[in-house]
Amino acid sequence: MNQQSRRAALKNLTLAFGAMAFTPSAFAKTEDGTPILLPDERKKRPLAKAVTAITLGAGNRGNVYGNYASKYPDELNIVGVAEPIKIRKKRYIKQHDIKKKHSFKTWEDVFKIPKFADAIIITTPDDLHYGPCMKALEMGYDVLLEKPISPSERECRDILELSEKTGRIVAVCHVLRYAPYFIKLREIIQSGVLGKVVSMQHFEPIEAIHMAHSFVRGNWHNSVQTAPIILAKSCHDLDIMKWMLEKSCQQIHAFGSVSWFNSDNDPKGSTPRCMDGCAVESTCPYSAMKIYYRDRQRTYVFDLPKDKAKHGDAILEYLKTTNYGRCVYKMENDQPDHYTCNMLFEDDVTATFNMEAFTSYHGRRTRIMGSHGDIVGDMSKFEHTDFLTGEKTVWEQKTDGHGGGDWNLVSDWIQAVSQQDKSLLTSTIGASIESHVMGFAAETSRKEGRVVEVKV
Repeated sequence: MNQQSRRAALKNLTLAFGAMAFTPSAFAKTEDGTPILLPDERKKRPLAKAVTAITLGAGNRGNVYGNYASKYPDELNIVGVAEPIKIRKKRYIKQHDIKKKHSFKTWEDVFKIPKFADAIIITTPDDLHYGPCMKALEMGYDVLLEKPISPSERECRDILELSEKTGRIVAVCHVLRYAPYFIKLREIIQSGVLGKVVSMQHFEPIEAIHMAHSFVRGNWHNSVQTAPIILAKSCHDLDIMKWMLEKSCQQIHAFGSVSWFNSDNDPKGSTPRCMDGCAVESTCPYSAMKIYYRDRQRTYVFDLPKDKAKHGDAILEYLKTTNYGRCVYKMENDQPDHYTCNMLFEDDVTATFNMEAFTSYHGRRTRIMGSHGDIVGDMSKFEHTDFLTGEKTVWEQKTDGHGGGDWNLVSDWIQAVSQQDKSLLTSTIGASIESHVMGFAAETSRKEGRVVEVKV
């Protein structure tokens, strides 16, 4: 592509991006409290009827996807739920007006009766993805499957095989593929504006308190019981890198460890729980009393009563009885708090991925280096520089925690299920599995200290 063609392509991309505007939801929010951006209405087609779905797991992600039905009842109708925690199930039933006979305690119970919906939304814990997904496919349901697909490579491949055998749709919740920011970034890379893409750097700052909350104290603190952090947190990132480059990863070399949240760094005078008279509680940035009780951060995990006056007592009770009240240096956590992957893609394209716990901020950062230009982006805006002219072009857009991808994914999935056309999705099980194979290869590399071939 010559310079004139590149400039024409860049102008068209700029005009298209400038025309994109997204409105935040009035009530639905992501995990970090950011209002979810409404989906792109231009991609929707009229439906003969709303897609009916059963949600397995009425926790945070189950509500993120389920809330779509509250906003767009003509497109999605939640007709069943399986949830073992009573208060979560009760709230979900009320929100979606679910019949008592279609309210279940466990996912197994759902499949003991004949099929009564079009699809299953699987937002159970990571180690409980495989069983319900396989059973759903066997019974003829289409599926919206929260990432990771499974903590087991064999199970990931089993789901892919059964999906292909049954012809059912399985959409993996790689929501970044549906974020307007990453869609446009990919279009620029594939347009030829950068010349030959030579290298990519991608960075995921987890944010220190988020790391302590989710991967030290929280549900994902043990990689064996749930999934390795490279899958549980960062399969999004491996997937988006592969998708933007539109090339397969051939080799991977990874490093990382639990460098801080371990007993070697246990402060003198600390106690098993932060509220048990810990001598350093007032000066510890990871104090559970500070995070959850005084600052009221991330309290969505506690299923607090509607009466805010009762929140304080409820939080204290949770801190007395759950892992969220324990000292971060005395947990059984094994998830690395820093992780580096060096990757070789097709056509000699090199890439690096860094996942870092110890940052005061979150939001992915990406740099793409090409023969005729480069791009620097931070998920809300990116800047292209043309090497010949030195001209800089900036794109900027309102965003949310997942770049606007959550409900754009659900919207596309509904269209795919309604039309029985999986080509309307970019994150089908077949398209998404490579990033998981990359993650499993990265874990092998990290643990064995060697370069690993990626074999899809």
